Amino acid sequence: MVEIERLKRMPEFQAMEERELKELIAAMQELVHSYTNNNFQNRQKRITAKSENGKIIGFCQFFDEGDIIQISESINNGLYTIVEVTDRTITLDRALYEAPYNLLTKIEYPKNVIQGVVNLLKWEVQMRNKVGIQSESISRHAVTYFSQDVTNTCMGYPISLLGFLKPYKKAKV
Repeated sequence: MVEIERLKRMPEFQAMEERELKELIAAMQELVHSYTNNNFQNRQKRITAKSENGKIIGFCQFFDEGDIIQISESINNGLYTIVEVTDRTITLDRALYEAPYNLLTKIEYPKNVIQGVVNLLKWEVQMRNKVGIQSESISRHAVTYFSQDVTNTCMGYPISLLGFLKPYKKAKV
């Protein structure tokens, strides 16, 4: 979704550990999928393969290191990041259970979704601790924040920050 290296170049994220950034990105990924009811699968880039010794046994010309894939129709259901691709195996960021059948589909996010997630992450780091504060005064300096309530928030974020996801929302079945 968003590369950690990209975030580490931004001043808001430089003090954060890589593990913490990974958790934030994973949480945002779940938020985007949940809010839009869209898994952003490119069904043209899909294979079936078995999993053995914690890896996928198979090859796909469309899969590269760093790609996000979704495994479905298996005990290994979930989102994974590809760590290594060889001509016979695919290694993921987490070990897999052995299964005779896994459906692997490449996940591709539009550029504006990635940028919108970066903006959400910035808000999370800079503004989350200010939620609930409406105004703040120190000596002759005053700051007023907008009020956050059910009318202008969604999933814990200002509704204006989630506008980029509206074109990608799918009906829940």
